[in-house]
Amino acid sequence: MTDFNPGDARYFENATILELFDAMRADGPLHYCKESDYGPYWSVLSYNEIMAVDKNHHQFSSDANLGGIIIDDKIFKDDEAGFFIQNFISMDQPQHGLHRKAVNRIVSPPSLTNFRELITERTQNLLDELPTNEEFDWVPTVSIELTTLMLATLFDFPLEDRNRLTRWSDVAAAEPGSPIVGSQEQRVSELMQCLEYFTQLKAGRGEGPENLDLLTMMARDAVTKDQPPHEFLGNLLLLIVGGNDTTRNSMSGSVNAFDQYPDQLEKLRSSPELIDNAVAEIIRWQTPLAHMRRTAIEDVELSGYKIKKGDKVVMWYLAGNRDESIFVDADQLDIERDNARQHLAFGFGIHRCLGMRLAEMQLKILWTEILKRWRRVEIVGSIERVPSNFVHGYTSIPVRLVA
Repeated sequence: MTDFNPGDARYFENATILELFDAMRADGPLHYCKESDYGPYWSVLSYNEIMAVDKNHHQFSSDANLGGIIIDDKIFKDDEAGFFIQNFISMDQPQHGLHRKAVNRIVSPPSLTNFRELITERTQNLLDELPTNEEFDWVPTVSIELTTLMLATLFDFPLEDRNRLTRWSDVAAAEPGSPIVGSQEQRVSELMQCLEYFTQLKAGRGEGPENLDLLTMMARDAVTKDQPPHEFLGNLLLLIVGGNDTTRNSMSGSVNAFDQYPDQLEKLRSSPELIDNAVAEIIRWQTPLAHMRRTAIEDVELSGYKIKKGDKVVMWYLAGNRDESIFVDADQLDIERDNARQHLAFGFGIHRCLGMRLAEMQLKILWTEILKRWRRVEIVGSIERVPSNFVHGYTSIPVRLVA
Protein backbone atom coordinates (compact mmCIF):
# COMPACT_ATOMS: atom_id res chain seq x y z
CA MET A 1 0.00 0.00 0.00
CA THR A 2 3.05 2.29 -0.19
CA ASP A 3 2.09 5.66 -1.68
CA PHE A 4 -1.37 4.38 -2.59
CA ASN A 5 -3.91 7.11 -3.43
CA PRO A 6 -7.34 6.22 -1.99
CA GLY A 7 -8.72 9.53 -3.23
CA ASP A 8 -9.13 8.18 -6.77
CA ALA A 9 -12.88 8.59 -7.38
CA ARG A 10 -13.00 5.38 -9.41
CA TYR A 11 -12.68 3.33 -6.21
CA PHE A 12 -15.83 4.97 -4.91
CA GLU A 13 -17.73 4.66 -8.16
CA ASN A 14 -16.99 0.92 -8.46
CA ALA A 15 -17.48 0.30 -4.70
CA THR A 16 -14.03 -1.18 -4.05
CA ILE A 17 -12.92 1.55 -1.65
CA LEU A 18 -13.94 -0.22 1.57
CA GLU A 19 -11.81 -3.25 0.73
CA LEU A 20 -8.88 -0.95 0.02
CA PHE A 21 -9.40 0.97 3.26
CA ASP A 22 -9.29 -2.33 5.17
CA ALA A 23 -5.97 -3.20 3.55
CA MET A 24 -4.54 0.22 4.33
CA ARG A 25 -5.71 0.16 7.93
CA ALA A 26 -4.03 -3.23 8.40
CA ASP A 27 -0.75 -1.36 7.84
CA GLY A 28 -1.57 1.30 10.43
CA PRO A 29 -4.04 4.05 11.34
CA LEU A 30 -2.34 6.67 9.16
CA HIS A 31 -1.03 6.46 5.62
CA TYR A 32 0.97 8.98 3.59
CA CYS A 33 0.48 9.41 -0.14
CA LYS A 34 3.41 11.22 -1.71
CA GLU A 35 1.90 11.85 -5.14
CA SER A 36 -1.67 12.31 -6.35
CA ASP A 37 -3.78 14.70 -8.37
CA TYR A 38 -4.36 16.51 -5.06
CA GLY A 39 -0.70 16.64 -4.07
CA PRO A 40 0.72 14.75 -1.09
CA TYR A 41 -1.60 14.06 1.84
CA TRP A 42 -2.14 11.98 4.95
CA SER A 43 -5.04 9.52 5.18
CA VAL A 44 -6.43 8.98 8.67
CA LEU A 45 -8.18 5.62 8.62
CA SER A 46 -8.94 4.52 12.17
CA TYR A 47 -11.73 5.73 14.42
CA ASN A 48 -9.68 7.01 17.37
CA GLU A 49 -7.19 8.89 15.21
CA ILE A 50 -10.00 10.49 13.19
CA MET A 51 -11.61 11.64 16.43
CA ALA A 52 -8.27 13.05 17.62
CA VAL A 53 -7.93 15.18 14.48
CA ASP A 54 -11.58 16.20 14.25
CA LYS A 55 -11.68 17.52 17.81
CA ASN A 56 -8.32 19.30 17.60
CA HIS A 57 -9.11 22.54 15.78
CA HIS A 58 -6.14 24.22 17.48
CA GLN A 59 -3.59 22.22 15.46
CA PHE A 60 -5.65 21.17 12.44
CA SER A 61 -7.22 24.01 10.47
CA SER A 62 -10.30 24.06 8.25
CA ASP A 63 -9.50 27.47 6.77
CA ALA A 64 -10.37 27.77 3.07
CA ASN A 65 -7.27 29.91 2.59
CA LEU A 66 -5.25 26.79 3.42
CA GLY A 67 -7.38 24.54 1.19
CA GLY A 68 -10.59 24.05 3.15
CA ILE A 69 -12.28 20.81 4.17
CA ILE A 70 -12.11 18.75 0.95
CA ILE A 71 -9.12 16.84 -0.41
CA ASP A 72 -9.27 18.82 -3.67
CA ASP A 73 -8.07 22.36 -2.87
CA LYS A 74 -9.68 23.78 -6.00
CA ILE A 75 -13.18 23.13 -4.69
CA PHE A 76 -12.67 26.18 -2.45
CA LYS A 77 -9.75 28.08 -3.97
CA ASP A 78 -8.54 28.13 -7.57
CA ASP A 79 -6.27 31.07 -8.32
CA GLU A 80 -6.11 30.29 -12.04
CA ALA A 81 -9.90 30.46 -12.33
CA GLY A 82 -10.13 33.46 -10.01
CA PHE A 83 -12.40 31.45 -7.74
CA PHE A 84 -12.56 31.52 -3.95
CA ILE A 85 -15.35 30.70 -1.51
CA GLN A 86 -15.40 30.41 2.25
CA ASN A 87 -18.14 29.12 4.51
CA PHE A 88 -18.34 28.64 8.24
CA ILE A 89 -17.18 25.03 8.11
CA SER A 90 -14.04 26.25 6.30
CA MET A 91 -13.35 28.90 8.93
CA ASP A 92 -11.47 28.59 12.21
CA GLN A 93 -12.54 30.13 15.47
CA PRO A 94 -13.80 32.68 16.29
CA GLN A 95 -15.25 33.35 12.82
CA HIS A 96 -16.65 29.83 12.57
CA GLY A 97 -18.81 30.13 15.66
CA LEU A 98 -20.17 33.55 14.72
CA HIS A 99 -21.25 32.46 11.23
CA ARG A 100 -22.69 29.16 12.45
CA LYS A 101 -24.69 30.94 15.14
CA ALA A 102 -26.38 33.06 12.46
CA VAL A 103 -28.30 30.04 11.13
CA ASN A 104 -28.41 27.50 13.95
CA ARG A 105 -31.99 28.36 14.95
CA ILE A 106 -33.15 26.46 11.88
CA VAL A 107 -32.54 23.21 13.76
CA SER A 108 -33.65 24.29 17.23
CA PRO A 109 -36.13 21.91 18.94
CA PRO A 110 -39.15 24.17 18.21
CA SER A 111 -38.11 24.43 14.56
CA LEU A 112 -37.71 20.66 14.21
CA THR A 113 -41.12 20.17 15.78
CA ASN A 114 -42.64 22.49 13.19
CA PHE A 115 -40.89 20.67 10.34
CA ARG A 116 -42.00 17.20 11.46
CA GLU A 117 -45.59 17.61 10.32
CA LEU A 118 -44.59 19.04 6.93
CA ILE A 119 -42.02 16.29 6.32
CA THR A 120 -44.54 13.61 7.25
CA GLU A 121 -47.22 15.03 4.97
CA ARG A 122 -44.87 15.33 2.00
CA THR A 123 -43.46 11.85 2.54
CA GLN A 124 -46.94 10.33 2.75
CA ASN A 125 -48.09 12.12 -0.41
CA LEU A 126 -45.02 11.07 -2.40
CA LEU A 127 -45.13 7.44 -1.28
CA ASP A 128 -48.84 7.21 -2.01
CA GLU A 129 -48.10 8.09 -5.65
CA LEU A 130 -45.47 5.37 -6.13
CA PRO A 131 -46.36 2.27 -8.17
CA THR A 132 -46.32 -1.16 -6.55
CA ASN A 133 -44.69 -4.06 -8.42
CA GLU A 134 -43.38 -1.74 -11.14
CA GLU A 135 -39.75 -0.77 -11.69
CA PHE A 136 -38.66 2.84 -11.09
CA ASP A 137 -35.52 4.69 -10.04
CA TRP A 138 -35.50 5.37 -6.30
CA VAL A 139 -32.84 8.10 -6.37
CA PRO A 140 -34.60 10.81 -8.42
CA THR A 141 -38.13 9.70 -7.58
CA VAL A 142 -37.83 9.56 -3.79
CA SER A 143 -34.43 10.58 -2.39
CA ILE A 144 -33.85 13.66 -4.53
CA GLU A 145 -37.47 14.80 -4.54
CA LEU A 146 -37.93 14.63 -0.76
CA THR A 147 -34.62 16.28 0.09
CA THR A 148 -34.98 19.00 -2.52
CA LEU A 149 -38.46 19.87 -1.28
CA MET A 150 -37.07 20.15 2.24
CA LEU A 151 -34.11 22.20 1.09
CA ALA A 152 -36.41 24.63 -0.70
CA THR A 153 -38.43 24.98 2.50
CA LEU A 154 -35.30 25.66 4.57
CA PHE A 155 -34.43 28.58 2.27
CA ASP A 156 -38.03 29.59 1.50
CA PHE A 157 -36.94 29.00 -2.09
CA PRO A 158 -39.46 28.96 -4.98
CA LEU A 159 -40.64 25.36 -5.29
CA GLU A 160 -40.96 25.60 -9.06
CA ASP A 161 -37.19 26.20 -9.28
CA ARG A 162 -36.17 23.60 -6.67
CA ASN A 163 -34.33 21.42 -9.20
CA ARG A 164 -31.74 24.19 -9.38
CA LEU A 165 -30.85 23.42 -5.77
CA THR A 166 -30.15 19.81 -6.69
CA ARG A 167 -27.94 20.86 -9.56
CA TRP A 168 -26.01 23.43 -7.54
CA SER A 169 -25.45 20.84 -4.82
CA ASP A 170 -24.05 18.37 -7.34
CA VAL A 171 -21.83 20.98 -8.99
CA ALA A 172 -20.52 22.45 -5.73
CA ALA A 173 -18.85 19.23 -4.58
CA ALA A 174 -17.89 17.90 -8.02
CA GLU A 175 -14.36 17.74 -9.33
CA PRO A 176 -13.91 19.56 -12.65
CA GLY A 177 -13.63 17.05 -15.45
CA SER A 178 -15.97 14.58 -13.78
CA PRO A 179 -19.22 13.39 -15.40
CA ILE A 180 -21.05 15.92 -13.21
CA VAL A 181 -19.28 19.04 -14.50
CA GLY A 182 -16.97 19.15 -17.48
CA SER A 183 -14.54 21.88 -16.46
CA GLN A 184 -13.71 24.35 -13.72
CA GLU A 185 -14.90 27.12 -16.02
CA GLN A 186 -18.33 25.48 -16.25
CA ARG A 187 -18.38 24.83 -12.50
CA VAL A 188 -17.58 28.44 -11.63
CA SER A 189 -20.14 29.72 -14.14
CA GLU A 190 -22.94 27.63 -12.63
CA LEU A 191 -22.03 28.58 -9.08
CA MET A 192 -22.06 32.26 -10.04
CA GLN A 193 -25.63 31.69 -11.27
CA CYS A 194 -26.42 30.34 -7.83
CA LEU A 195 -24.95 33.46 -6.23
CA GLU A 196 -26.93 35.76 -8.52
CA TYR A 197 -30.20 33.93 -7.85
CA PHE A 198 -29.80 33.99 -4.07
CA THR A 199 -28.58 37.60 -4.05
CA GLN A 200 -31.88 38.62 -5.62
CA LEU A 201 -33.84 36.52 -3.12
CA LYS A 202 -31.90 37.90 -0.17
CA ALA A 203 -32.70 41.49 -1.13
CA GLY A 204 -36.27 41.07 0.05
CA ARG A 205 -35.52 39.23 3.29
CA GLY A 206 -33.96 41.97 5.38
CA GLU A 207 -37.22 43.75 6.25
CA GLY A 208 -40.78 42.96 7.18
CA PRO A 209 -42.02 39.95 9.19
CA GLU A 210 -39.28 37.51 10.07
CA ASN A 211 -39.64 34.01 8.64
CA LEU A 212 -37.79 31.05 10.06
CA ASP A 213 -35.70 30.31 6.98
CA LEU A 214 -31.96 30.24 6.36
CA LEU A 215 -31.86 33.11 3.90
CA THR A 216 -33.81 35.44 6.19
CA MET A 217 -31.52 34.51 9.07
CA MET A 218 -28.45 35.37 7.00
CA ALA A 219 -30.06 38.60 5.76
CA ARG A 220 -30.72 39.80 9.31
CA ASP A 221 -27.81 38.57 11.38
CA ALA A 222 -25.19 41.23 12.11
CA VAL A 223 -22.34 38.92 11.05
CA THR A 224 -23.80 37.67 7.77
CA LYS A 225 -26.13 40.37 6.45
CA ASP A 226 -23.35 42.32 4.70
CA GLN A 227 -20.90 39.48 4.10
CA PRO A 228 -18.83 39.61 0.90
CA PRO A 229 -19.94 37.48 -2.07
CA HIS A 230 -17.28 34.79 -1.53
CA GLU A 231 -18.62 34.18 1.98
CA PHE A 232 -22.30 34.43 1.05
CA LEU A 233 -21.87 31.92 -1.78
CA GLY A 234 -19.73 29.73 0.45
CA ASN A 235 -22.33 29.56 3.20
CA LEU A 236 -25.09 28.96 0.66
CA LEU A 237 -23.24 26.03 -0.88
CA LEU A 238 -22.42 24.56 2.52
CA LEU A 239 -26.07 24.64 3.53
CA ILE A 240 -27.23 23.34 0.14
CA VAL A 241 -24.79 20.42 0.07
CA GLY A 242 -25.24 19.73 3.77
CA GLY A 243 -29.02 19.84 3.49
CA ASN A 244 -29.09 17.73 0.35
CA ASP A 245 -26.33 15.16 0.01
CA THR A 246 -26.28 13.80 3.56
CA THR A 247 -30.01 13.08 3.67
CA ARG A 248 -30.40 12.15 0.02
CA ASN A 249 -27.67 9.53 0.09
CA SER A 250 -28.78 8.17 3.46
CA MET A 251 -32.24 7.65 1.98
CA SER A 252 -30.74 5.86 -1.01
CA GLY A 253 -28.23 4.00 1.14
CA SER A 254 -31.01 2.72 3.38
CA VAL A 255 -32.62 0.97 0.43
CA ASN A 256 -29.30 -0.63 -0.48
CA ALA A 257 -28.69 -1.63 3.14
CA PHE A 258 -32.06 -3.28 3.71
CA ASP A 259 -31.89 -5.01 0.33
CA GLN A 260 -28.61 -6.61 1.38
CA TYR A 261 -29.82 -7.36 4.91
CA PRO A 262 -33.55 -8.18 4.65
CA ASP A 263 -33.46 -9.79 8.11
CA GLN A 264 -32.79 -6.34 9.57
CA LEU A 265 -35.82 -4.92 7.79
CA GLU A 266 -37.99 -7.70 9.21
CA LYS A 267 -36.53 -7.03 12.64
CA LEU A 268 -37.49 -3.37 12.31
CA ARG A 269 -40.97 -4.32 11.14
CA SER A 270 -41.52 -6.52 14.19
CA SER A 271 -39.84 -4.06 16.59
CA PRO A 272 -40.61 -0.52 15.34
CA GLU A 273 -39.20 0.92 18.58
CA LEU A 274 -35.77 0.23 17.03
CA ILE A 275 -36.28 2.95 14.40
CA ASP A 276 -34.04 5.58 16.07
CA ASN A 277 -31.14 3.17 16.40
CA ALA A 278 -31.79 1.85 12.90
CA VAL A 279 -31.46 5.37 11.49
CA ALA A 280 -28.11 5.84 13.24
CA GLU A 281 -26.89 2.46 11.98
CA ILE A 282 -27.96 3.23 8.41
CA ILE A 283 -26.04 6.51 8.51
CA ARG A 284 -22.96 4.72 9.91
CA TRP A 285 -23.18 1.96 7.30
CA GLN A 286 -23.64 4.40 4.41
CA THR A 287 -21.50 7.36 5.59
CA PRO A 288 -22.90 9.83 3.03
CA LEU A 289 -19.83 12.11 3.08
CA ALA A 290 -16.69 10.01 2.74
CA HIS A 291 -14.16 12.44 4.14
CA MET A 292 -13.28 15.76 5.68
CA ARG A 293 -9.88 17.38 5.36
CA ARG A 294 -7.74 19.57 7.61
CA THR A 295 -4.37 21.30 7.28
CA ALA A 296 -1.78 21.04 10.05
CA ILE A 297 -0.87 24.51 11.31
CA GLU A 298 2.10 23.24 13.30
CA ASP A 299 4.14 20.06 13.59
CA VAL A 300 2.01 17.36 15.24
CA GLU A 301 2.71 13.79 16.32
CA LEU A 302 -0.29 11.47 16.10
CA SER A 303 0.00 7.83 17.16
CA GLY A 304 3.71 7.89 16.38
CA TYR A 305 3.31 9.53 12.94
CA LYS A 306 5.02 12.89 12.46
CA ILE A 307 2.76 15.32 10.63
CA LYS A 308 4.51 18.49 9.50
CA LYS A 309 3.17 22.02 9.46
CA GLY A 310 1.31 22.58 6.19
CA ASP A 311 0.55 18.88 5.59
CA LYS A 312 -2.87 18.00 4.23
CA VAL A 313 -4.69 15.58 6.53
CA VAL A 314 -7.75 13.67 5.23
CA MET A 315 -10.08 12.05 7.74
CA TRP A 316 -11.78 9.16 5.96
CA TYR A 317 -15.07 8.95 7.87
CA LEU A 318 -16.04 6.06 5.61
CA ALA A 319 -13.04 4.07 6.83
CA GLY A 320 -13.50 5.03 10.48
CA ASN A 321 -17.12 3.88 10.44
CA ARG A 322 -15.94 0.41 9.38
CA ASP A 323 -13.20 0.18 12.04
CA GLU A 324 -13.61 -3.31 13.54
CA SER A 325 -11.94 -2.25 16.79
CA ILE A 326 -14.95 0.01 17.44
CA PHE A 327 -17.81 -1.54 15.46
CA VAL A 328 -17.96 -5.34 15.68
CA ASP A 329 -18.72 -6.89 12.26
CA ALA A 330 -18.53 -3.36 10.93
CA ASP A 331 -19.46 -4.26 7.35
CA GLN A 332 -22.77 -5.70 8.54
CA LEU A 333 -25.94 -3.69 9.05
CA ASP A 334 -27.13 -4.28 12.62
CA ILE A 335 -30.04 -2.11 13.71
CA GLU A 336 -29.53 -3.27 17.32
CA ARG A 337 -25.87 -2.22 17.38
CA ASP A 338 -25.30 -0.77 20.84
CA ASN A 339 -22.87 1.95 19.71
CA ALA A 340 -24.43 2.89 16.37
CA ARG A 341 -24.80 6.51 17.51
CA GLN A 342 -21.05 6.79 17.94
CA HIS A 343 -20.60 6.88 14.15
CA LEU A 344 -18.38 9.50 12.54
CA ALA A 345 -20.65 10.46 9.66
CA PHE A 346 -21.63 13.82 11.15
CA GLY A 347 -18.14 14.64 12.41
CA PHE A 348 -17.19 15.76 15.92
CA GLY A 349 -15.99 18.90 17.60
CA ILE A 350 -16.88 22.45 16.61
CA HIS A 351 -17.64 21.46 13.00
CA ARG A 352 -20.14 18.71 13.79
CA CYS A 353 -22.98 18.69 11.25
CA LEU A 354 -25.49 21.45 11.99
CA GLY A 355 -28.45 19.61 10.46
CA MET A 356 -27.89 16.09 11.75
CA ARG A 357 -31.13 15.93 13.77
CA LEU A 358 -33.12 17.09 10.75
CA ALA A 359 -31.47 14.45 8.56
CA GLU A 360 -32.27 11.76 11.13
CA MET A 361 -35.87 12.92 11.32
CA GLN A 362 -36.36 12.73 7.56
CA LEU A 363 -34.93 9.21 7.39
CA LYS A 364 -37.01 8.07 10.37
CA ILE A 365 -40.23 9.39 8.86
CA LEU A 366 -39.44 7.83 5.49
CA TRP A 367 -39.04 4.30 6.86
CA THR A 368 -41.92 4.65 9.28
CA GLU A 369 -44.16 5.39 6.30
CA ILE A 370 -42.61 2.76 4.02
CA LEU A 371 -43.28 0.01 6.54
CA LYS A 372 -46.95 0.98 6.62
CA ARG A 373 -47.24 0.33 2.89
CA TRP A 374 -44.85 -2.37 1.63
CA ARG A 375 -42.99 -5.49 2.70
CA ARG A 376 -39.76 -4.39 1.11
CA VAL A 377 -38.07 -2.16 -1.46
CA GLU A 378 -36.39 -4.62 -3.82
CA ILE A 379 -33.41 -3.59 -5.95
CA VAL A 380 -33.99 -5.00 -9.44
CA GLY A 381 -31.02 -3.73 -11.44
CA SER A 382 -27.51 -2.37 -11.27
CA ILE A 383 -26.73 0.39 -8.79
CA GLU A 384 -24.87 3.43 -10.14
CA ARG A 385 -22.77 5.49 -7.74
CA VAL A 386 -21.58 9.08 -7.61
CA PRO A 387 -18.06 9.39 -9.12
CA SER A 388 -16.73 11.27 -6.11
CA ASN A 389 -14.37 10.73 -3.19
CA PHE A 390 -16.37 13.22 -1.11
CA VAL A 391 -20.05 12.53 -1.71
CA HIS A 392 -20.51 8.82 -1.01
CA GLY A 393 -23.77 8.26 -2.79
CA TYR A 394 -25.86 7.00 -5.65
CA THR A 395 -27.06 8.29 -9.00
CA SER A 396 -29.42 5.41 -9.74
CA ILE A 397 -31.07 2.53 -7.85
CA PRO A 398 -33.73 0.68 -9.86
CA VAL A 399 -36.30 -0.75 -7.46
CA ARG A 400 -39.65 -2.49 -7.18
CA LEU A 401 -41.99 -2.07 -4.24
CA VAL A 402 -43.29 -5.38 -2.89
CA ALA A 403 -46.58 -5.22 -1.00
